[in-house]
Amino acid sequence: MAVSVRLSKCLVELISCSRREAEFYIAGGWVMVNGQVVDKPQVMVSPQEKIELHPEASLAPVAPVTMLFHQPFFASMDANSAQQHICAATRTADDPSGIHIVKQHFARLKQGTPLEKNASGLLVFTQDLRVTRKLIDDAITIEQEYIVETTGEMPPDGLRQLSHGLSFNGRALSPIKVSWQNETRLRFALKGAQPGQITHMCKSVGLQVLAMKRIRIGRISMAKLQPGLWRYLMPHERF
Repeated sequence: MAVSVRLSKCLVELISCSRREAEFYIAGGWVMVNGQVVDKPQVMVSPQEKIELHPEASLAPVAPVTMLFHQPFFASMDANSAQQHICAATRTADDPSGIHIVKQHFARLKQGTPLEKNASGLLVFTQDLRVTRKLIDDAITIEQEYIVETTGEMPPDGLRQLSHGLSFNGRALSPIKVSWQNETRLRFALKGAQPGQITHMCKSVGLQVLAMKRIRIGRISMAKLQPGLWRYLMPHERF
């Protein structure tokens, strides 16, 4: 009967590396057993099983990543539950980044630029401190774009009021860009959006918000990313 051994020991013998290097490769998600990624060095494997090291495997530290997620509309979904949907299985098939998924990509993710309450659309999760600073510390300077489905009757000067003249939480709002997409759908492009601001603005001009979706943060658009899926931020993309 063949005796099973630790995956890390098999890899040492397979590629003539040190045990520490083998454990690093495995934990990084670079090793497959029978075609499936296994990231635990202590897993027991038999000699008959096929052990493979990814051709692009590297011992270099894993660089921090940023992920763009299309949050579907679920009234109960918050940042924590949205983050739980980010896994290897929900990565969009047409992610153009070419980045190899490793286990470390899903650790210590921080959300930047929260969505309006009960909104769907573009969410950002990142490990990159530069992105965190941009989206959180400089949030007031980054324009966000929302598409808002409404019902109700707006007065003739309602669009002008939405663009400039309303207040929220006791403070006058800065001018923003508002336009009609169709008879019931408004486009808002605004900086420093506060939670509840868009709903309040619509209510101030006789409109009720039925749904809203964020489609852009700064220069990054959600584009064709489907609900419930995510992709990596490309190296050349900037907010």
